[in-house]
Amino acid sequence: MEEAKMKRETTLNTQSSKLVLPNGKHDHIQGSLDAPLKLVEYGDFECPYCGEAYQSLNVVKDQLGDQLCFAFRNFPLAEVHPYAERAAEAAEAAGAQGRFWEMHDLLFENQDALEDDDLVDYARTIGLDVSRFVRELEAGTHLPRVREDFISGVRSGVGGTPTFFINGHRHEGEYDPDTLIGALTETATAH
Repeated sequence: MEEAKMKRETTLNTQSSKLVLPNGKHDHIQGSLDAPLKLVEYGDFECPYCGEAYQSLNVVKDQLGDQLCFAFRNFPLAEVHPYAERAAEAAEAAGAQGRFWEMHDLLFENQDALEDDDLVDYARTIGLDVSRFVRELEAGTHLPRVREDFISGVRSGVGGTPTFFINGHRHEGEYDPDTLIGALTETATAH
């Protein structure tokens, strides 16, 4: 358990264990909001532990299929990860063009390359209107959305990344596939 705590990059004290902003249409989701299992991640695109969690989540989503609604919310730890907030803005800019998940995946698969030129290359790779993407990044168009996610995380007691909530309650365990699937399955049988 102590090792798990050491893996988390903490910036704030956590006091809440419930998600204050429930899953909804404001989220970037994979799966149906009607799914019996809801998993919310507060993540940082530059965080190496979120990169590990990304790999785990791919297994979890494959195994649980239609039973799972997964939502990603931005929680960039900008003081520790200088490119995290800009990467989150890039994901939101891609989302404005209907390509959030494609950008999300590229950012996690290329965590060591998150400078502006890299983000523009990713926008081109996934077929975005690059001029619009660049304009929106330069104008900070999506920064309010990123900060909204961050504030909802703080209000829910998020202090580091990755932080997961299962059906509205904070998951305190590891985030390897077996542990996450076990916690999700336990939640399903308890309700």
